[in-house]
Amino acid sequence: MDQTQAGRRLLQIIREIAEGRYSDDIMELTRDDVPEPIRTVAEAMGLMMVKVEAREFHLTQLYERIRQGTIATVSAMANALAARNAYTEGHAGRVADLARETALALGLDEAEVERVRLGGLLHDIGKIGFSDRLFEDHGQKNPPELVKIILGHPEAGWRILADLDFLGPSLTYVRCHHERLDGSGYPRRLKGEAIPFGALIIAAADGFDAMTTDRPYQKGMDVATALANLRRQCPHRLDPRVVEALAGVVEAPGWSPPAQGGS
Repeated sequence: MDQTQAGRRLLQIIREIAEGRYSDDIMELTRDDVPEPIRTVAEAMGLMMVKVEAREFHLTQLYERIRQGTIATVSAMANALAARNAYTEGHAGRVADLARETALALGLDEAEVERVRLGGLLHDIGKIGFSDRLFEDHGQKNPPELVKIILGHPEAGWRILADLDFLGPSLTYVRCHHERLDGSGYPRRLKGEAIPFGALIIAAADGFDAMTTDRPYQKGMDVATALANLRRQCPHRLDPRVVEALAGVVEAPGWSPPAQGGS
């Protein structure tokens, strides 16, 4: 390889490295038949590339540790929030688990299943700043002023989590888990395909858990009654595909609702 040819090849490889396209091509210019100073520059570039890749790997690991730590902290907040009321303790964890199992039953990929699980875990995080009065027993019906506050929790949750961009679509699932296919939901009255599918999974899991656990206004329903109620909400409010996938999960042999108050 003559010096001109080697020089052109070196410039090409340097451009590729600058664009983040690393490869072993630089090594072809470190052979004994490559003229100096091309060989020395190539050796220096190869060493630099190895150091850059090592640093990027370290940063990736650091980012993942920070991500997991932040998720753990926010998840702990969600669980602590639910524990403010004996009727809702463990609700976030149960919704997350059921949403995950439903997503798996629907054949979603591993990454999307995890996004749905996180959305389910954090779906009520918007209630974190609510007064303790919200968690008191108001009997069959909440006072109108509390209803207005409750209706704002999906948007509040989305705003609380908005800076955690690594949550990706999970943020939207938190915001949209009370939207309904016919546009009767909140906070933005989205309709049909405008509602993310992950949010519809969380909506069904959320509804099922609310119906099958004891609340101030009702005794927890059995599985069959709760599923019948969910099916009556199809297709105007809930997605029939989601409800049937959820039914397959909770009707499977050996499945039983987690104990109320558990996670």
